Amino acid sequence: MNILDDLKLQYKLGGIAMRVIYWNIACFLISFVFYEFAIGQFIFPNWLALSSDPEVFLFKPWTFLTYAFFHDGFLHLLFNMLVLNFASSLFLTFFTQKQYLGLYILSAIFSGVVFVLSYYFLNYTASIVGASAAIMAILVATTTYQPLMNVRLLLVGNVKLWHITAVILLLDLMQFRLGNMGGHISHLAGAVFGFIFIKLLQNGTDLSIAVSRTIDFFANLFRKSPTTPFKTVHKNYKKPTEKPTSRIVTKDKTQQQIDEILDKISQSGYDCLTKEEKEFLFKAGK
Repeated sequence: MNILDDLKLQYKLGGIAMRVIYWNIACFLISFVFYEFAIGQFIFPNWLALSSDPEVFLFKPWTFLTYAFFHDGFLHLLFNMLVLNFASSLFLTFFTQKQYLGLYILSAIFSGVVFVLSYYFLNYTASIVGASAAIMAILVATTTYQPLMNVRLLLVGNVKLWHITAVILLLDLMQFRLGNMGGHISHLAGAVFGFIFIKLLQNGTDLSIAVSRTIDFFANLFRKSPTTPFKTVHKNYKKPTEKPTSRIVTKDKTQQQIDEILDKISQSGYDCLTKEEKEFLFKAGK
């Protein structure tokens, strides 16, 4: 099996978390189309990155989701995918793949909305890309559900899950004013959404159902219905009647049954009678 076949097999059998990682890597490779070698950075078009400019995002609403699959550089992608793989394995220990995908998508949208609103009121204009907000939502959601879960880290040993999450959130808060403020706003918004998602789920409200139903709707819309070589002309929905083994019903209709049997003999002969009809006629003649 070559490398390509191995990757295809991992994508097919790896579950939704592996597929999301693959989607992020694929989008990163596609983004090289927008890499400016002269300045050494990505210049994402406004139909992919999420811009805080209302004149852009109001006419390109899909950017509230597409931004969560693109990354500004290899290190940005590598770090995010490592944390995503870590958080995904923990989340999927307790929840379903549909809830995972629903949380990823909804948290990305929620974080994008918080970002554009924050920058609008601050009178800033910028664009963001990256899966960090959705990853933070998955990590915080798992921590909210199982904060005391033991996690073994290389060179560190066993630590509580909430310790890891707290350190990551603290680093975001410490860097809030140092640079990439829009990114840190979206990270914190993702964390808040992850917390809300689990609290609502514990109270019986699963927000991921909306995403699952939307995906199923479009999947069924474009799915071809199976065709058969035969055409159904008519369907009879009446309750099928059981084939009678005998026309004998009750003893109070003995004479009527005798008459019917005699008529049958006169038309087709004695040999056409069933065994029960012959026995009935024999007993009635005693």
